[in-house]
Amino acid sequence: MEIHAHVIKFGLSQDPKIRNYLVNLYSKCQLFGYARKLLDRSTEPDLVSWSALISGYSQNGFCQEAVLAFYEMHLLGIKCNEFAFPSVLKACTVTKDLVLGKQVHGIVVVTGFDSDEFVANSLVILYAKCRGFGDARRLFDAIPDRSVVSWNALFSCYVHSDMHGEAVSLFHDMVLSGIRPNEFSLSSMINVCTGLEDSVQGRKIHGYLIKLGYDSDPFSANALVDMYAKVGILEDASSVFDEIAKPDIVSWNAIIAGCVLHEYHHRALELLREMSKSGMCPNVFTLSSALKACAGMALRELGRQMHSSLIKMDMGSDSFLGVGLIDMYSKCKSMDDARLVFKLMPERDMIAWNAVISGHSQNEEDEEAASLFPLMHTEGIGFNQTTLSTVLKSIAALQANYMCRQIHALSLKSGFEFDNYVVNSLVDTYGKCGHVEDATRVFEESPIVDLVLFTSLVTTYAQDGQGEEALRLYLEMQDRGIKPDSFVCSSLLNACASLSAYEQGKQVHVHILKFGFMSDIFAGNSLVNMYAKCGSIEDASCAFSRIPVRGIVSWSAMIGGLAQHGYGKEALQLFKQMLKDGVPPNHITLVSVLCACNHAGLVAEAKHYFNSMKILYGIEPMQEHYACMIDLLGRAGKLEAAMELVNKMPFQANAMVWGALLGAARIHKNIDLGEQAAEMLLVLEPEKSGTHVLLANIYASVGMWDKVARVRRLMKDGKVKKEPGMSWLEVKDKVYTFIVGDRSHSRSTEIYAKLDELSDLLKKAGYAPMVEIDLHDVERSEKEQLLYHHSEKLAVAFGLIATPPGAPIRVKKNLRICFDCHTVLKFISKIVSREIIIRDTNRFHHFRDGSCSCGDYW
Repeated sequence: MEIHAHVIKFGLSQDPKIRNYLVNLYSKCQLFGYARKLLDRSTEPDLVSWSALISGYSQNGFCQEAVLAFYEMHLLGIKCNEFAFPSVLKACTVTKDLVLGKQVHGIVVVTGFDSDEFVANSLVILYAKCRGFGDARRLFDAIPDRSVVSWNALFSCYVHSDMHGEAVSLFHDMVLSGIRPNEFSLSSMINVCTGLEDSVQGRKIHGYLIKLGYDSDPFSANALVDMYAKVGILEDASSVFDEIAKPDIVSWNAIIAGCVLHEYHHRALELLREMSKSGMCPNVFTLSSALKACAGMALRELGRQMHSSLIKMDMGSDSFLGVGLIDMYSKCKSMDDARLVFKLMPERDMIAWNAVISGHSQNEEDEEAASLFPLMHTEGIGFNQTTLSTVLKSIAALQANYMCRQIHALSLKSGFEFDNYVVNSLVDTYGKCGHVEDATRVFEESPIVDLVLFTSLVTTYAQDGQGEEALRLYLEMQDRGIKPDSFVCSSLLNACASLSAYEQGKQVHVHILKFGFMSDIFAGNSLVNMYAKCGSIEDASCAFSRIPVRGIVSWSAMIGGLAQHGYGKEALQLFKQMLKDGVPPNHITLVSVLCACNHAGLVAEAKHYFNSMKILYGIEPMQEHYACMIDLLGRAGKLEAAMELVNKMPFQANAMVWGALLGAARIHKNIDLGEQAAEMLLVLEPEKSGTHVLLANIYASVGMWDKVARVRRLMKDGKVKKEPGMSWLEVKDKVYTFIVGDRSHSRSTEIYAKLDELSDLLKKAGYAPMVEIDLHDVERSEKEQLLYHHSEKLAVAFGLIATPPGAPIRVKKNLRICFDCHTVLKFISKIVSREIIIRDTNRFHHFRDGSCSCGDYW
């Protein structure tokens, strides 16, 4: 401006050349008022001045002003040149105004500048940035002499639009055409390799950089660090980083973010310290990565220190870092701090709301997560698929079906009904709320059905006990050509486990081997669980031994399997091995340990583990642990000790505990205890028929038939129906269902003939029907007939005629096996020389050669 004063003083202000320089100066310095005054005072404003003004507007982001200046220039009759066109086309690109851009393109063609490389490059970028890639490519191909700048123009558009395949193809075309790539081409290509996670191609580009002498270029070096870090080759990222003479903030951020991305949190924090020592100040991106590292390692105190530093650096109100703080505190299980950060944020956008809702959901504070969503809606904050999916996760945990329907309706209104994340979450939530039909309908109405959606519905069917539907859906998935992953295989194995479908479980095992999922811990754990629940503890043990890295779920599944099969001592031995291997137990493991003691009658060992839970493992006993101990003491006849433990519980006993006491009362024919337990159960679970049946059995066992009749009247008056005994047997990939007295089977005649045949053999072997356990008010002969037709006997009879001689017969039952069936199956296993495996609600019974694995202790 001083110089400008001298220009005026010496009378040179009307010199066109000096005026153009001044317009250019003021435009570049964003003093557009001065630039316009010079233009307006000019008697003959020329193209150079207008070009300088338009260029200044465009370069400084004043795109609308650039366009208006272009209009004004055009109206004055001043023709545009190869310097003005790129500036106005850039303004059209930034504003995404393709209509105006096409009009300018028309002027370019008319004035003959379409063959100019700089103008053509600007047109290519305009069309590409406005998603007109076909037009952009045609314009690019029409440029007569393309320099590396032209190639870079289209190349950068492909990279920014994540069209990585097209970018790679264009790079190869450029090299084949003899154009030598420059540092910009190569750094852009490195970004492509990062997007594709293609380290092989990335190494080739690294070789190009070294060969062409660009390896010292800071942009290329930073791109290399970022690429190697993001694809997980942190050694190479560190090597490139160490070779940078003066790493800038971008270099530090790339290496630190890469460490955090691949969960090398400790290394990320070490690098942050090195950065501080070097005198480089962190920016919001550095600090965001540091907060993620604190979150990943649950370092709440270090996170607090960083929070304090942010406040001192006057960055505490930054919304980006605010979200990072919410995430850090949430993952450190400090939701009070997370909510305080959220509350103090000056502007809470959708990302901040999503972060705090997600924090509550992750910490199992599902009511808080669900209640925040209406508040978010009330404040006029929008929502996205992340919001809906997170809220649905909490709704699933709460099993709040009415809320699920509301979110479903909202997703329909807001256009998210076909979003994959939302659809998957809806299927999962409806399934967990027990509304399988709604989950199926959402699945069927989805236009895009992918692997994740199939997995969600397969899991829903498996959790609901609809194993056959889960397996049918898997076959449909295969018919559609969708390749399974380890998660869907795990869900299928759970479905087979719920059905005790051993053969079908083995087929899924074959698929796991075929697709290479044996090293996957989820698939391995599910195999252990499936084989254990299908009655083959040997196969379960084999699957367990092949899991490469056993976590707590693996150990718990195997210990629980051994416990259910009555191998109590083996289960405890495995538990000791787990502790030796340095794996701490969780509350589920300890439930399995107590169950193992229970099924084997190991009272002293159970007391030891129960009393040391808090001291040795830091786990407070829960209802499940008390129920196991009370059941164990009750079975062992220590009824007073069992009641004493109930009275000492730090919380009210639930149905599980009173059920254990009722079972103990039945075994030991204790009327008073049975009546007390039944009274509590009728309050807690009035709809369950099992309470009435067990109480009636207790009365019947001591001949109190008047009280048996009274219980039956109570059931009739209360409209409580006895749950029918059902058994399932798998033969040749099909699961057959049997109900007491059932004659609906296609081979019913053969089944009952087999039972008659066995009846004669049983009598010869010394079996006498235990008619006293049948509560029907009928003659003895009819009671004998009813006992003979229990569902598990029908299933075993069918197994004997439908499976190969010598093959084990595996039956699943929905109720506890009765004394009579238990006695009969011991006899049958010896008569026919077959192993019979029964899985009832309590445990497994392996009948071999006239005896049972439970040792008649169940």
